[in-house]
Amino acid sequence: MQYVKIAYAMNASLPGVTREDARKLTHLNLAFGLIREGMLDLSGLSNIGLVQKIRKWNPQLRIVLSVGGWGAGGFSEVSRTEEGRWEFARSVRSALDEYGLDGVDIDWEYPCSDLAGIVSSPRDRENFTHLLRALRRQLGAGRILSIAAGAGDYFVRGTQMDQVAKLTDYVQLMTYDMRSGFCRQAGHHAALMASSGDDSGLNTCDVVRMFRRAGVPAEKLVVGAAFYARRWFGVPNVNHGLLQQADSVGLGGPHYDEITDEFIEKNGFEQFWDADAQAAYLWNGSEFVSFETPEAVRLKCEYVRREGLLGVMYWEHGCDKTRVLLEAIDAAFSDETNQME
Repeated sequence: MQYVKIAYAMNASLPGVTREDARKLTHLNLAFGLIREGMLDLSGLSNIGLVQKIRKWNPQLRIVLSVGGWGAGGFSEVSRTEEGRWEFARSVRSALDEYGLDGVDIDWEYPCSDLAGIVSSPRDRENFTHLLRALRRQLGAGRILSIAAGAGDYFVRGTQMDQVAKLTDYVQLMTYDMRSGFCRQAGHHAALMASSGDDSGLNTCDVVRMFRRAGVPAEKLVVGAAFYARRWFGVPNVNHGLLQQADSVGLGGPHYDEITDEFIEKNGFEQFWDADAQAAYLWNGSEFVSFETPEAVRLKCEYVRREGLLGVMYWEHGCDKTRVLLEAIDAAFSDETNQME
């Protein structure tokens, strides 16, 4: 089986993509295009011209334009009418043609929700499907149409995932930030499974089961890995901070390449491994840091293979300049390919 290995790369990270990176990936998602006045706006992607150089390094690499992201609005408005949907879809097709891109990834965070400060409507649930249908008709069967899906029941409730699955090539589950800037419980933000005593469902396995029940076939599901950490402050010194109520929410933490021996020693951290969750964390008596290690990423890849899922994506390429986590993903799926030969 050909598993997908998808990197999200923000505009500032594109110059850092190397020949070796391109050869390890199957897909590269350019983050982000936006919606302005009902049309696609690429003004934030000043490095999009690097696409052709990256493609030469790996002609099989599929380069996809990702539209949206946290706090990016315009989706609810543009999807309300047939005319709005078609005008937007045409602008997307035009951009793909102009830059020689292989498809579009819709990262609407989130249909039916104004949590990110964007316009929303109860009709977003049906209109999300209508928008994807317009994009599929404009792009045809030869180009990729994917979505990034929030890893929670709020996304399933706000969409028609059985219909979405039929229109898209694959669904990328953002199985990170599952404990985030809205959560005071210190814990894993990207765990594979649940910690002992945790029945929140905030883990990759439970999220995958949720989307499969909602009508997404296993072979269209891509799970997410985090190349960055989340951290909580003012955490009670109980159970090494795990599953304790903190003074802070889960704030943005260091990138993986910043979690060095010096960082750990300077902050008085000790590293722990949660065998139940198959996830790592740092703890210093009052601060809890959740992050992914090469072992955690490898176990996610093994889970993908075991459950017949499509592959793994990660956010975000510039967060690991050591390339250790990308190497773990590539090695895990290369082992499968070698076993099949």
